[in-house]
Amino acid sequence: MPPFAFDTRLDEAVGEKVAKSLSRAFGMVTVGDLLGHYPRRYASRGQLTPIHSLPVGEMVTIVAEVRSTSTRQMRGRRGDLLEVVISDGAGTMSLTFFGQAWRQKDLQPGRQGVFSGKVGEYRGALQLTHPDYDLFDDEASARMNAEAWRNMPIPIYPATGTFPSWMVKKAVDQVLKHLGPVPDPLPETFRVAQDLLDARTAVLRVHAPDFPDQVAPAQRTLRMHEAFVLQAALLQQRQFVRMMAAIPRPAGHQLETFDAALPFERTPDQVTVGDRIAADLVGEWPMNRLVQGEVGSGKTLVALRAMLQVAASGGQSALIAPTEVLAAQHLRSITRMLGPQLAPELMPTLLTGQLPAAQRRKAALRAAAGQALIVVGTHALLSESTTFADLGLVVVDEQHRFGVEQRETLRAKGTSPHVLVLTATPIPRTVAMTVFGDLDVSTIRTMPEGRPGISSFVAPVGEKPAWFARVWARVAEEVAKGHQAFVVCPAIDAAKASADDVPSEEADAAESKTRWGVVQAAELLAGHPDFRGIRVEILHGKMPGDEKDAVMQAFARGEIDVLVATTVVEVGVDVPNASTMVILEADRFGVSQLHQLRGRVGRGSVPGLCLLVTEADPYTPARTRVEAVAATSDGFELAEVDLELRGEGDVLGDAQSGVRSSLRLLRVVADADIIGIARAEAERVLEADPTLSGHPGLAASISARVSSAERAALAKN
Repeated sequence: MPPFAFDTRLDEAVGEKVAKSLSRAFGMVTVGDLLGHYPRRYASRGQLTPIHSLPVGEMVTIVAEVRSTSTRQMRGRRGDLLEVVISDGAGTMSLTFFGQAWRQKDLQPGRQGVFSGKVGEYRGALQLTHPDYDLFDDEASARMNAEAWRNMPIPIYPATGTFPSWMVKKAVDQVLKHLGPVPDPLPETFRVAQDLLDARTAVLRVHAPDFPDQVAPAQRTLRMHEAFVLQAALLQQRQFVRMMAAIPRPAGHQLETFDAALPFERTPDQVTVGDRIAADLVGEWPMNRLVQGEVGSGKTLVALRAMLQVAASGGQSALIAPTEVLAAQHLRSITRMLGPQLAPELMPTLLTGQLPAAQRRKAALRAAAGQALIVVGTHALLSESTTFADLGLVVVDEQHRFGVEQRETLRAKGTSPHVLVLTATPIPRTVAMTVFGDLDVSTIRTMPEGRPGISSFVAPVGEKPAWFARVWARVAEEVAKGHQAFVVCPAIDAAKASADDVPSEEADAAESKTRWGVVQAAELLAGHPDFRGIRVEILHGKMPGDEKDAVMQAFARGEIDVLVATTVVEVGVDVPNASTMVILEADRFGVSQLHQLRGRVGRGSVPGLCLLVTEADPYTPARTRVEAVAATSDGFELAEVDLELRGEGDVLGDAQSGVRSSLRLLRVVADADIIGIARAEAERVLEADPTLSGHPGLAASISARVSSAERAALAKN
């Protein structure tokens, strides 16, 4: 039999039946897929223990002799049950195997061996169910090998109900027996300098360690493999983008006119990031830049200046936003900022699915003819019927709301257009490096002067019920001063709340029934004595688009005092007169969501107030999130807190770049140093060898570990 390689098909390695089961259970196709399915932990076989003193519920290892075997038909299911009675001379117990009667051929009376498993009890008698065992020819041999066997770690694999850990181990062991050379992605000098194992040794020791202390070095080596291959793939993708030819977009009179009319000085960060983008737009390759900044830090201003620069050459810009409300808000904001001189020239145009058919056709025609140099829209921009005369810049607002396929669909409507991705959700450095490693990242930290700030408080109504009344009194006081308020709820109607209505960032958020929906909060305020004469309206995602826009515009004009809404107001809504944000059941939201919602107030000259209403018990994760948000207004600090509280699995979300499925052992938080070292080395390697012709192991590892689907996703990023 020829040795197995990582790209060997599983049906050739373990047989068609097992291969099909592995494919159904885990989506595995090749030997590399199986060997990349690492143990999630290692069990100890436990101390060699006499049968008469075995502790129930613990892992044990015993040396014993088979005394008898018997089989019987299982009740209520197909197959036989094999029961084996063993003895160590002082006591007896049974071994039970379901559907594995074939083991009776091995476990003949008189055979001796080492048996290991978790002690159970059935009808007052001790038993091991599906134990591991190793049979020997004689008792002396059994006892001589028992000590070494006892110390050998037992790998426990991620499993399913149909394919348990022991079956994974059996398949892995079968593959390891015939495993050939393993491509090493790490340059030899780098591997030695980092004191890492060669690739084949690392794979063998992570799956079949002889001693417990072999596991950690193997895992460290494989974590570096993951980090290095991932960073190399991301950096290679950045190189691919830089091989494309971009149309230079030098600035013209539009940007000069705009800057001259600005009623304020740009912040230092706005200037720095703006200069970087301006240079990108006249570069040889398409810009691929992520701009992250606090709520209200001026990302829209930076993006609009980029649009004006592109417009000088007749190029169009498309800004895609996640909601109708935000798209309409962007259009109004951009039109206002352009002013009466520039707005007619650039003709900013709204294109959304909720527009009346005639308006939508008119907007689409403006885009296709090149009249509209700025087109703002939602997913309607992705429609096949939406075309552009010369799409030069794609701006994606709130990148975490869009998948790479959607971004690529929009990007494909131009010829290598520049891409600017905006996010008001600060991204921890290690996450940015891991998920957006092919993008150039710019950060706006400085805030415009004159912002009065936001005071945040937790209202723990579970412990202090009287505070609930005080929340509404405080809102009424702000309205009496001429200000406006948001009330945000976790559902539209709590009486009909479904899993889809509840924010899904936190698993524990959906454990209990939602109490407050928009419907319930509006009903409460309608009958509240403090709210007589206060104008209250509702807003949620299931309202018709024109109705949502009408409500939002009325609120912006000051015709509504209190807006009761879902998270549809989370991003981009700009009402300078809004001073107060009440978030009901705040523990049902994630840290970044709470921070985004809080950013809707304190945007003008009016100091902001955020009241986080919660019934969550103190010291629970849900309460800790809420208190973390109240403790600081620094979104970058909160991003790190969020990472610690939730772990990178949730923070990465679905990992729109497609790389999350590649993270097996690597942990974004714990392995930040490894990721940094890997990126620096990958940059060095690719700079010297862009095609990786001198690094076949790395090239093979990228092909094997970063699937074609993932590479396609990376390309679209």
